[in-house]
Amino acid sequence: MTQATGTAGTFGRTVGTIAAALAATTFLGGCGTKDEPAAAPQNSPAASPSVNPKDALLDAVPDGSEGAFRFSGKDSTSTINGRIDPTAKAFELNMNMPPDSDGIVVKMSFLVIEDQNWVKAKFSGRSGLPKFPDKWMKLDRAKLTDAASIPTYDGVDQGNAGPLIQAATSVEEKSPGQYVGFIDVSEAEAAKALDDGEAAALGEAAKKVPFTAVVGADKHLASLTLKIPAAGKAKAYDYVINYADYGNAPKITVPTGNAATKAPTMAYEMLNG
Repeated sequence: MTQATGTAGTFGRTVGTIAAALAATTFLGGCGTKDEPAAAPQNSPAASPSVNPKDALLDAVPDGSEGAFRFSGKDSTSTINGRIDPTAKAFELNMNMPPDSDGIVVKMSFLVIEDQNWVKAKFSGRSGLPKFPDKWMKLDRAKLTDAASIPTYDGVDQGNAGPLIQAATSVEEKSPGQYVGFIDVSEAEAAKALDDGEAAALGEAAKKVPFTAVVGADKHLASLTLKIPAAGKAKAYDYVINYADYGNAPKITVPTGNAATKAPTMAYEMLNG
């Protein structure tokens, strides 16, 4: 039997993939105030004998004063990349999700400018999957059953570096700009950076998760990597945050002309699950 695009069975599985991925992707939601991470004064050098290493590292976390920049990262369920433009209160988020049990591969992008939202979606791995235009599809938040299920601009630290570093129990600067230490991911705000229940599942290991961090010559955070250990059936993985091109990334503007269109009904069905 020939399947039409987006038939009930296939589309239902696709919706399930999207809903599960959005629910599990920790990068879509913040944990704590990202614009004002607890840190040393913003004019403190990233590496100085008079500055506590933890304070110096926190001081390197983006706070919105750096201009537009790029970010990328990965957690246990997805990889992401995009741009953040603090002046426009905007960000672009591109997500790549691994194949689900049905072999469906999902690539999604979100564009947020203040209270406006756009989405792109592409599916592969099976026949009969829904097809969307390769354009930014403008969303009407009133048509979403749960508006909180899509990203919103809630600060510049999309990787949650600030809350994670704040939960560090030890920080050492091994060489200029190179930091190592341990983070207690069971701490309330740090735990929100992981999947729901993941910190609890780690047990005592959650209290001493090793990390490395790099601060660039520009005194801004370049990377943070946590070595999350295995727990039960969950495999060990690296939680990675990368920030780059501070002040040099292209600014984010509203898509116009052939670059944008209104979101079709199927897009809302996908996001509403």
